[in-house]
Amino acid sequence: MRKANYSDKPLVVDILARSFNDNKSVNYIVVQDNKREVRLKKLMAYSFEICYRYGKIFLTDDKKGCALILLPDKKQATVYSMYLDLMLIFQVIGLKNIRKVVTRESKIKQLQLKEHAYYLWFIGVDPDAQHKGVGSSLLNDLIKEAKSVQRRIYLETSTLKNIPWYEKFGFSIYNRLNLGYEIFFLKN
Repeated sequence: MRKANYSDKPLVVDILARSFNDNKSVNYIVVQDNKREVRLKKLMAYSFEICYRYGKIFLTDDKKGCALILLPDKKQATVYSMYLDLMLIFQVIGLKNIRKVVTRESKIKQLQLKEHAYYLWFIGVDPDAQHKGVGSSLLNDLIKEAKSVQRRIYLETSTLKNIPWYEKFGFSIYNRLNLGYEIFFLKN
């Protein structure tokens, strides 16, 4: 695993857009129209930009997997971050969905950990490389990285089959949220 450079952005965006294509939580945010795939990539580009400034982005050595870590205690409201948020609204969420997404984010924030931790925003593996140990190796490396800086990792998932996978690495569910689909909050 290595820290991603800004030049890795297209690769990271592609991996995440492809691996989260069918994700319920992601598709709740993204306008479901004929531009959905473009919007999905814009969501991942937004996430990359935020984590590049206020967190860490990692790539596997084979460039098949990536992870976006946000450091919530480092995130700041700046003119640029507000610009990114506006672009997210107009290019991904859509004006009609603002209320539902703001309500969702508010409910999620209330349930997230309030300690200095690594927020694992996204971890993804190229669909052609899934089920070959790439994600497991990456998550192991992320856990070691987090321990080295004395931070816990927390995350949410709406994908039921991912819960046993996270549990193998010492994560446990600490909360749930139902938005018409269930979101599980996990920490290690």
